[in-house]
Amino acid sequence: MLTLEQLALRCADPLLGLLRHVPFSVQRWVLQAAVQRLFAEPLEEGAFDLLSGRWLRLEVSDLNLAWCLTRTPLGLRMASAAPVDVSIRGNWREFVLLASRQEDPDTLFFRRRLLIEGDTELGLGMKNLLDSLDPDTMPPALWRSLCRLGQALSAEQRSAQAGGAGI
Repeated sequence: MLTLEQLALRCADPLLGLLRHVPFSVQRWVLQAAVQRLFAEPLEEGAFDLLSGRWLRLEVSDLNLAWCLTRTPLGLRMASAAPVDVSIRGNWREFVLLASRQEDPDTLFFRRRLLIEGDTELGLGMKNLLDSLDPDTMPPALWRSLCRLGQALSAEQRSAQAGGAGI
């Protein structure tokens, strides 16, 4: 019997693929509101100031989605295109593993499952910032869901590796 997380993983690719059809203005509105709320404390403490006047592009390659992000006096701002200083690119599964702390960020980058291109110092600064954020600042239900999804992804990867080891 499938767990809820396993079912979510089976449905994720076709459902997440639909996001590329959502107009960018709607994506921006939803994501800016979410990051402003999720990162309110780190923003107030200046944690994202390294993005002031600089642009980060987050690209989810397998979903053909990307957002450019900068720090303004009003908070984090998103754009569909910008003069990007650094890009962080990977598939959605790697970003979930990173966010849920199921995989070490250095491992993801070292194995080239997440790629930094451009100003690597800024990229590493962002990687370290995201890795240092306290999950206790997230709504508990969101953090628990993210962790369960990350654990299911990690288990799926281990199972795939074990299955491929005998070939």
